[in-house]
Amino acid sequence: MTSSSGPLGPLGPPSASPDPVLWTPRRVLVTRSAAELPHGAQIVERCEAAGVPDIEVLPGDRLPSLRAADDRATYALAKRTLAVVVAPPSKRRMQPIPPSADWRMDLAQGCPGHCQYCYLAGSLSGPPITRVFANLPEILAGMDEHVGRGAVTSASDRADEGTTFEASCYTDPLALEHLTGSLSAAIGHVGTHPWAGPVGLRFTTKYDNVAPLVDLPHHGRTRVRVSVNADEIAGRFEGGTARLPRRVTALGELARAGYPVGLTIAPIMPIPNWRSGYGDLLRMVADITGDVPDLDLTVECITHRFTAASKEVLTSWYPATKLDMDEANRTRKFGKYGAAKYVYPKETMAQLRSWFHDELAATLPRARLLYWT
Repeated sequence: MTSSSGPLGPLGPPSASPDPVLWTPRRVLVTRSAAELPHGAQIVERCEAAGVPDIEVLPGDRLPSLRAADDRATYALAKRTLAVVVAPPSKRRMQPIPPSADWRMDLAQGCPGHCQYCYLAGSLSGPPITRVFANLPEILAGMDEHVGRGAVTSASDRADEGTTFEASCYTDPLALEHLTGSLSAAIGHVGTHPWAGPVGLRFTTKYDNVAPLVDLPHHGRTRVRVSVNADEIAGRFEGGTARLPRRVTALGELARAGYPVGLTIAPIMPIPNWRSGYGDLLRMVADITGDVPDLDLTVECITHRFTAASKEVLTSWYPATKLDMDEANRTRKFGKYGAAKYVYPKETMAQLRSWFHDELAATLPRARLLYWT
């Protein structure tokens, strides 16, 4: 195990600039129904204030085609576009989302980041346009009927978390917060609503724009997890996101503001010198959170995996990627619905799991490991 070379380890301190990483889309498309809703109108105002050069209110509720000359051009066009839409009933219908939370609650769909292993490539169809939902009050109102009905935290050894709602299954809500305000509204709602039982909101982010969240009435009911990795992996494969030290610094700010916080270490990869890289990461987190008196820190460990469909999409988006997706190096595993995915061999998984178990206990003794997958 390598030793750190300063208060933040060899990764060094975050950038001296106080400005967070903010995404500005080139184009915003607003459906007619979304524009007529108060939250939709507020999103348009935020986009105007952010300097979006092209905002178009559509005559109807159908988005125009974003297909371009080829897959790569289609990807680029979609990634520059934000759509403000009304979530239909199918998108508002909350689904179980193990092992993270009881229920998936979508504030948006799509992400402005450019992660070359993006899990959305295998989950969402069509061009990867980011859609944000204008009927936010309707989405939040749907939470009440699910309280006490979950099967992940509500009925497990994590029952102290209450009924949990995951807001980052199909998006990074903090990446969009300056344009939508949806995440702040959700945190405030969860923190102040008179629930029938204990409730917890959860989301994961690779961004650092946490200033809007610090003073919200969260009342400890929202757990903010930061998606982290070894610096080599984050720097190579996570384009368009906040650099790793800035994310960890943001985690510390939220912990000091009383939020329960967490690490989503994903996707874990056994790169050369992986023990050193992940050890540096854990020591940086320990340094940043060491002075938090009542630290509530969880850890979720997710190893890299892919499907044949996601590999096809990702290699069309990132044809020059160096991400290892060689099926010969993996074990084929079938999910509960029969879908096949490629994971690391049993021996590799055992080495990774054993090391993380021991290193987390030694470096972050106050952290609680929720699951390994």
